Order: sequence, then structure tokens, then C-alpha cells
Amino acid sequence: MTKFGELISLKKPVLIDFYFDWEDADNSLDTLKDVAAALGDKAKVIKIDIKKNEMLADALRVKGNPTFMIYKDGEMKWRQTGEQDANTLIGLVQQYF
Repeated sequence: MTKFGELISLKKPVLIDFYFDWEDADNSLDTLKDVAAALGDKAKVIKIDIKKNEMLADALRVKGNPTFMIYKDGEMKWRQTGEQDANTLIGLVQQYF
């Protein structure tokens, strides 16, 4: 969890996708690649596997798949469970530049 604390303390926005594998995992990965490409180095985009990081997911009360969060300066700015399209995520993250 120390790494997570360091990650969310960045001065730029951090978009995190908490997920677990299922049939459409490739679609989710493509969406995040599009988001990361559009945001460039102004934000960080990360996927965290719920099953491999159960303690973290439990601590953050992640119950749905996927759950997206935006952090900046160590503070959660936004959170949503459910599929999101790339343009929506890009717009949300840009609010925190």
C-alpha cells in the first residue's frame, strides 16, 4: 500500500481503473490506452487488478467492476463504478489539470 500512497500523492491527476478479468477486458484496456494517449504526461493512467490487490480494494471499498477513481495530491477527486467511454474519462481527468 505504500506504493499506492506514493502514486496518489502526485501533483498531476491519477486515473485508476480497478478491475478483474472478464470477457471484455480487451475493450477496457483499449479505452484506457486511448485515455492515456490523449492525456499524455499531464496525467497518469493505471489499471489495478482487484483479485491481485484484494487488501487495497477492500480498504477502498471497491465492490463493482470496473471502478474508476481520480486522485490528485493524495485526495480522491472522483469515483464511479461501471463502464465509462474514453471521451468521458478524458474530460473528467482534464478538470483536474
